[in-house]
Amino acid sequence: MTKYALCIGINNYPGTESDLAGCVNDADDWGAEFTRRGFSVQRLIDRKATGRAMRSAMRTLVAGAGAGDLIVVQYSGHGSFVPDENGDEPDGADECLCPYDVRAKGPITDDELFDLYSTRKTGVKLVMISDSCNSGTVSRFAPITTPPAAQGINARHTSVRFLPPAAFLTKHETGRFGIRRGVRRSSPPGRNAGLLLSGCQETEFSYDAWFRGRPNGAFTFVALRTLAKLPQSATYADWYEAIREVLPSRQYPQTPNLYGSKSMKKWKVLA
Repeated sequence: MTKYALCIGINNYPGTESDLAGCVNDADDWGAEFTRRGFSVQRLIDRKATGRAMRSAMRTLVAGAGAGDLIVVQYSGHGSFVPDENGDEPDGADECLCPYDVRAKGPITDDELFDLYSTRKTGVKLVMISDSCNSGTVSRFAPITTPPAAQGINARHTSVRFLPPAAFLTKHETGRFGIRRGVRRSSPPGRNAGLLLSGCQETEFSYDAWFRGRPNGAFTFVALRTLAKLPQSATYADWYEAIREVLPSRQYPQTPNLYGSKSMKKWKVLA
């Protein structure tokens, strides 16, 4: 069995005025954990994480993996949505990931990810860990159990990992959404072509936050902290349950989700 990981972290989004702070740290932290667990790790950071490079790296991993192998694609950056082109989305929009060059070259849609992931060979496990968001509102709260954000003169404002479509689409394209976009009730990026552990629901935001003076995604921080406490026999369902004991919190009102088949959710974590 060979284990492969692709870690993508994008803080810098040229031309959008929507840069982030914790995504590169996320990718580095996940990469260190994957390396410790015996993965072959590839990183795409900021300007190297173009749409072309992301697609190429994922395509190469999927094509090269054989039965019994494990692929993990980790993404921290902006999420957004674009007009649905094939009529498979109830609200007329496809969810998407935002590469470094999204303003010039456009995003990577959930349909693209589904098609790409579906080419994996029989017996290959594919897991996507996404600390990004699309759009929506927040209404659910739980007691604060996450550490406080940084304080003092060096503290930065907490932000969300959502890039408005108007930052990279034309007025004509954004106009196709109509006056009001409906609440998401459609498929997540990658759908069931792989198991997806995501930082929030389709109708929520993932937070770009600070912990102990260092920027990170709130979901990434919690996911890695809970991962360290899991027994070796733990499944993804067990991991998800542990994460949900911490998120949502009053500071970070995002509700992580686990998408995939019942059998996928029973896979042993990162094994």
